[in-house]
Amino acid sequence: MIPPDYKNRSGDSGLVIDLLRHGAPVGGVKYRGSLDDPLAPEGWDAMWATTRVHGPWDRIYSSPLRRCSEFAQALGERLHLQPEINPALREMSFGAWEGKTSAEILATDADRLTRFWKNPLDNPPPGGDHLRDVQLRLRALWHSTLTHPQGNGERILVVAHGGVIRVLLGLVLFTPLEHLSRISVPYAALARIRIDRVGDTIMPRLIFCGVTGSRNG
Repeated sequence: MIPPDYKNRSGDSGLVIDLLRHGAPVGGVKYRGSLDDPLAPEGWDAMWATTRVHGPWDRIYSSPLRRCSEFAQALGERLHLQPEINPALREMSFGAWEGKTSAEILATDADRLTRFWKNPLDNPPPGGDHLRDVQLRLRALWHSTLTHPQGNGERILVVAHGGVIRVLLGLVLFTPLEHLSRISVPYAALARIRIDRVGDTIMPRLIFCGVTGSRNG
Protein backbone atom coordinates (compact mmCIF):
# COMPACT_ATOMS: atom_id res chain seq x y z
CA MET A 1 0.00 0.00 0.00
CA ILE A 2 1.36 3.46 -0.93
CA PRO A 3 1.50 5.85 2.06
CA PRO A 4 -0.38 9.19 1.70
CA ASP A 5 2.87 11.21 1.67
CA TYR A 6 4.69 9.00 -0.86
CA LYS A 7 6.99 10.74 -3.35
CA ASN A 8 8.53 8.88 -6.25
CA ARG A 9 12.23 8.84 -7.03
CA SER A 10 12.10 11.99 -9.15
CA GLY A 11 10.56 13.91 -6.22
CA ASP A 12 7.07 14.25 -7.70
CA SER A 13 4.34 14.65 -5.09
CA GLY A 14 1.73 12.92 -7.23
CA LEU A 15 -0.83 13.94 -9.80
CA VAL A 16 -4.33 14.94 -8.65
CA ILE A 17 -7.29 14.61 -11.02
CA ASP A 18 -10.61 16.04 -9.82
CA LEU A 19 -13.77 14.91 -11.59
CA LEU A 20 -16.54 17.52 -11.27
CA ARG A 21 -20.06 16.81 -12.41
CA HIS A 22 -22.01 19.75 -13.80
CA GLY A 23 -24.67 21.38 -11.65
CA ALA A 24 -28.42 21.27 -12.20
CA PRO A 25 -29.35 22.26 -15.77
CA VAL A 26 -32.39 24.20 -16.95
CA GLY A 27 -35.32 21.79 -17.28
CA GLY A 28 -34.85 19.73 -14.14
CA VAL A 29 -33.75 16.13 -13.63
CA LYS A 30 -34.10 13.97 -16.73
CA TYR A 31 -32.10 11.84 -19.13
CA ARG A 32 -30.27 14.53 -21.09
CA GLY A 33 -27.40 12.76 -22.79
CA SER A 34 -26.51 14.77 -25.89
CA LEU A 35 -29.15 17.47 -25.28
CA ASP A 36 -27.37 20.78 -24.79
CA ASP A 37 -29.29 22.50 -21.99
CA PRO A 38 -27.46 25.28 -20.09
CA LEU A 39 -26.98 25.36 -16.34
CA ALA A 40 -29.77 26.65 -14.14
CA PRO A 41 -28.83 29.43 -11.68
CA GLU A 42 -28.74 26.93 -8.82
CA GLY A 43 -26.43 24.76 -10.94
CA TRP A 44 -23.96 27.62 -11.30
CA ASP A 45 -24.14 28.33 -7.55
CA ALA A 46 -23.46 24.70 -6.61
CA MET A 47 -20.45 24.43 -8.95
CA TRP A 48 -18.94 27.65 -7.64
CA ALA A 49 -19.42 26.39 -4.09
CA THR A 50 -17.66 23.10 -4.89
CA THR A 51 -14.73 24.69 -6.71
CA ARG A 52 -14.17 27.28 -3.97
CA VAL A 53 -13.58 24.43 -1.52
CA HIS A 54 -11.43 22.13 -3.66
CA GLY A 55 -9.41 24.34 -6.06
CA PRO A 56 -7.27 25.75 -7.55
CA TRP A 57 -6.04 23.75 -10.56
CA ASP A 58 -3.26 23.85 -13.15
CA ARG A 59 -5.28 22.50 -16.09
CA ILE A 60 -8.99 22.24 -16.90
CA TYR A 61 -10.64 19.81 -19.30
CA SER A 62 -14.33 19.95 -20.17
CA SER A 63 -17.09 18.28 -22.09
CA PRO A 64 -18.23 20.38 -25.08
CA LEU A 65 -21.83 20.48 -23.81
CA ARG A 66 -22.91 23.84 -22.36
CA ARG A 67 -23.72 22.59 -18.88
CA CYS A 68 -20.02 21.80 -18.53
CA SER A 69 -18.14 24.05 -20.95
CA GLU A 70 -19.70 27.37 -19.93
CA PHE A 71 -18.74 26.86 -16.30
CA ALA A 72 -15.27 25.61 -17.29
CA GLN A 73 -14.71 28.79 -19.32
CA ALA A 74 -15.89 31.00 -16.44
CA LEU A 75 -13.68 29.18 -13.94
CA GLY A 76 -10.76 29.34 -16.37
CA GLU A 77 -11.08 33.12 -16.53
CA ARG A 78 -10.85 33.33 -12.74
CA LEU A 79 -7.81 31.07 -12.65
CA HIS A 80 -6.17 32.57 -15.78
CA LEU A 81 -6.38 29.21 -17.55
CA GLN A 82 -7.71 28.24 -20.97
CA PRO A 83 -9.85 25.10 -20.60
CA GLU A 84 -9.40 22.34 -23.16
CA ILE A 85 -12.78 21.31 -24.59
CA ASN A 86 -12.50 17.60 -25.35
CA PRO A 87 -15.29 15.75 -27.23
CA ALA A 88 -14.30 12.48 -25.53
CA LEU A 89 -15.84 13.90 -22.33
CA ARG A 90 -19.33 14.32 -23.80
CA GLU A 91 -22.13 12.45 -22.07
CA MET A 92 -23.34 9.14 -23.48
CA SER A 93 -26.40 9.38 -25.69
CA PHE A 94 -29.61 8.00 -24.18
CA GLY A 95 -31.28 7.72 -27.57
CA ALA A 96 -35.09 7.58 -27.39
CA TRP A 97 -34.98 8.39 -23.66
CA GLU A 98 -33.36 11.80 -24.04
CA GLY A 99 -35.44 14.64 -22.66
CA LYS A 100 -37.58 12.27 -20.56
CA THR A 101 -37.74 11.78 -16.81
CA SER A 102 -37.45 8.39 -15.16
CA ALA A 103 -41.18 8.53 -14.35
CA GLU A 104 -42.06 9.17 -18.01
CA ILE A 105 -39.93 6.25 -19.17
CA LEU A 106 -41.29 3.94 -16.48
CA ALA A 107 -44.81 4.70 -17.70
CA THR A 108 -44.04 3.38 -21.20
CA ASP A 109 -40.89 1.25 -21.02
CA ALA A 110 -40.53 0.15 -17.39
CA ASP A 111 -39.00 -3.26 -18.09
CA ARG A 112 -36.26 -1.89 -20.32
CA LEU A 113 -35.38 0.97 -17.96
CA THR A 114 -35.24 -1.39 -14.98
CA ARG A 115 -32.93 -3.72 -16.89
CA PHE A 116 -30.73 -0.71 -17.78
CA TRP A 117 -30.48 0.26 -14.11
CA LYS A 118 -29.57 -3.29 -13.09
CA ASN A 119 -27.04 -3.87 -15.89
CA PRO A 120 -26.33 -0.89 -18.21
CA LEU A 121 -23.71 -2.86 -20.15
CA ASP A 122 -26.09 -5.44 -21.59
CA ASN A 123 -29.17 -3.20 -21.75
CA PRO A 124 -28.29 0.06 -23.54
CA PRO A 125 -30.95 2.74 -24.05
CA PRO A 126 -32.92 2.30 -27.31
CA GLY A 127 -30.96 4.07 -30.02
CA GLY A 128 -28.36 5.27 -27.48
CA ASP A 129 -24.66 4.71 -26.96
CA HIS A 130 -23.30 1.37 -25.85
CA LEU A 131 -21.41 1.62 -22.58
CA ARG A 132 -18.45 -0.30 -24.00
CA ASP A 133 -17.96 2.40 -26.66
CA VAL A 134 -18.09 5.13 -24.00
CA GLN A 135 -15.47 3.27 -21.98
CA LEU A 136 -13.17 2.92 -25.02
CA ARG A 137 -13.10 6.66 -25.75
CA LEU A 138 -12.59 7.54 -22.10
CA ARG A 139 -9.88 4.94 -21.60
CA ALA A 140 -8.01 6.46 -24.56
CA LEU A 141 -8.29 9.94 -23.02
CA TRP A 142 -7.24 8.64 -19.60
CA HIS A 143 -4.06 6.99 -20.88
CA SER A 144 -3.11 9.57 -23.54
CA THR A 145 -3.76 12.82 -21.67
CA LEU A 146 -5.06 12.83 -18.13
CA THR A 147 -2.39 10.65 -16.53
CA HIS A 148 0.53 12.57 -18.08
CA PRO A 149 1.42 15.41 -15.72
CA GLN A 150 3.17 18.50 -17.05
CA GLY A 151 4.76 19.34 -13.69
CA ASN A 152 5.40 18.07 -10.17
CA GLY A 153 2.28 17.82 -8.04
CA GLU A 154 0.01 18.98 -10.88
CA ARG A 155 -3.73 19.35 -10.26
CA ILE A 156 -6.21 18.75 -13.09
CA LEU A 157 -9.95 19.47 -13.13
CA VAL A 158 -12.25 17.52 -15.44
CA VAL A 159 -15.75 19.04 -15.82
CA ALA A 160 -18.04 16.33 -17.13
CA HIS A 161 -21.25 14.30 -16.75
CA GLY A 162 -22.58 11.64 -14.42
CA GLY A 163 -22.12 8.80 -16.91
CA VAL A 164 -18.62 9.93 -17.89
CA ILE A 165 -17.50 10.20 -14.26
CA ARG A 166 -18.90 6.75 -13.45
CA VAL A 167 -16.90 5.23 -16.30
CA LEU A 168 -13.68 7.04 -15.27
CA LEU A 169 -14.13 5.93 -11.66
CA GLY A 170 -14.77 2.43 -12.94
CA LEU A 171 -11.39 2.49 -14.69
CA VAL A 172 -9.69 3.51 -11.45
CA LEU A 173 -11.55 1.05 -9.22
CA PHE A 174 -11.74 -1.82 -11.76
CA THR A 175 -15.52 -1.78 -11.47
CA PRO A 176 -17.25 -3.95 -14.10
CA LEU A 177 -19.33 -1.91 -16.53
CA GLU A 178 -22.46 -3.84 -15.61
CA HIS A 179 -22.15 -2.50 -12.05
CA LEU A 180 -21.58 1.20 -12.78
CA SER A 181 -25.12 2.09 -11.75
CA ARG A 182 -24.02 1.41 -8.17
CA ILE A 183 -21.88 4.58 -8.26
CA SER A 184 -23.94 7.67 -7.42
CA VAL A 185 -22.67 10.97 -8.89
CA PRO A 186 -24.86 13.89 -7.75
CA TYR A 187 -24.98 17.29 -9.41
CA ALA A 188 -21.89 19.42 -8.65
CA ALA A 189 -20.21 16.52 -6.81
CA LEU A 190 -16.44 16.17 -7.02
CA ALA A 191 -14.42 12.96 -6.92
CA ARG A 192 -10.66 13.20 -6.37
CA ILE A 193 -8.18 10.74 -7.84
CA ARG A 194 -4.52 10.78 -6.86
CA ILE A 195 -2.00 9.14 -9.16
CA ASP A 196 1.44 8.14 -7.92
CA ARG A 197 4.11 6.45 -10.00
CA VAL A 198 6.37 3.66 -8.81
CA GLY A 199 8.88 3.32 -11.62
CA ASP A 200 6.79 2.84 -14.75
CA THR A 201 3.72 1.74 -12.81
CA ILE A 202 0.77 4.12 -12.42
CA MET A 203 -1.00 3.79 -9.07
CA PRO A 204 -4.38 5.61 -9.07
CA ARG A 205 -6.48 5.90 -5.91
CA LEU A 206 -9.87 7.41 -5.17
CA ILE A 207 -9.24 9.84 -2.30
CA PHE A 208 -12.76 11.10 -1.63
CA CYS A 209 -16.04 11.91 -3.31
CA GLY A 210 -17.93 15.08 -2.42
CA VAL A 211 -21.72 14.76 -2.45
CA THR A 212 -23.94 17.78 -3.04
CA GLY A 213 -26.95 17.10 -5.25
CA SER A 214 -29.13 14.82 -7.41
CA ARG A 215 -28.88 12.19 -10.16
CA ASN A 216 -29.43 11.75 -13.94
CA GLY A 217 -28.35 13.56 -17.09
